[in-house]
Amino acid sequence: MTILTGKAEAPRRLPDGSGVLRKIWEHRADYAYVLPAIAVMLIVIAYPIYYTIELSFFNTPPGLQLRDKIFIGLDNYIAILTSPVFWKVTSNTLIWTVGSTFISFVLGFASALALHRDFAGRAILRAVLIIPWVISAVAASYIWKWIYHSDFGIIGAVLVGLGLTDRPPNFIDSVSTVLPSLIVVNIWREFPFAMIMMMAGLQTVPDQLLRAAKVDGANAWQRFWHVTFPHVRNVSTVTILLLAVANFNSFIIPWIMTGGGPSNASHIWITHIYELAFGRQRWGVASAYSVLLFLILMSLGYFYVRALSGNEQKDGSE
Repeated sequence: MTILTGKAEAPRRLPDGSGVLRKIWEHRADYAYVLPAIAVMLIVIAYPIYYTIELSFFNTPPGLQLRDKIFIGLDNYIAILTSPVFWKVTSNTLIWTVGSTFISFVLGFASALALHRDFAGRAILRAVLIIPWVISAVAASYIWKWIYHSDFGIIGAVLVGLGLTDRPPNFIDSVSTVLPSLIVVNIWREFPFAMIMMMAGLQTVPDQLLRAAKVDGANAWQRFWHVTFPHVRNVSTVTILLLAVANFNSFIIPWIMTGGGPSNASHIWITHIYELAFGRQRWGVASAYSVLLFLILMSLGYFYVRALSGNEQKDGSE
């Protein structure tokens, strides 16, 4: 018999510190695998955010090299908040975001409820309604720009042909109609996304509850409000937040169709930032705008994460 003698190896002592540091140390091998991805994120995300924040405190007159920028502190932010153009663009952005998000969600939800029923041709109708969402936004913008054209647009030609107007209306060339016209295009592109999300949510509604409510004498509205809607409330919140973030960041449709005109009537934040940076080369002011937009989107992202966390906790409790 061989007898092994010696002291047992003492377990490796974890570094002192908080519970978070101890957990990081315990999973140090796992973090080693994600270090390359973290490094890439720091290069392509963290550094641009830092540089944008830094640049927002400098003045960059047109023609001046960025390395010769002039430090001015909070003057860019003060100039933005006291500018009438800022409040005009902010008003346009709110109208664009709220109008597009609300109507897209309502149409998408209504379409999902209609397509949730069994009827002949449902699959074909689903495919047709998804088309606006899957086609290129650039192509859709140019198509609608032609449809809205005051001289050659199909809508104006139809209205004149039916005798409803003497001349084609100016949809995107008029200050009073350009923003509603762009919102219509954006709704046309976005409501299929809301429809898909809500169709997925409707799959979670138990048929047994709906049948039981119907047996108990509940009408269609009562079954929807007391049975269907509570089961799709969370997915509705997530859908609305995703639409709001997308609309706040929307660039292609307003820029291609109008470029922010006429007279800034269709400028929203993202197009105005692009014009300031690449059109007027006012990098400092554009960076200050971007920082404010980043803070707004971060707040929306916070509510989005909370909505997702609420869904996970609900699923775990069930």
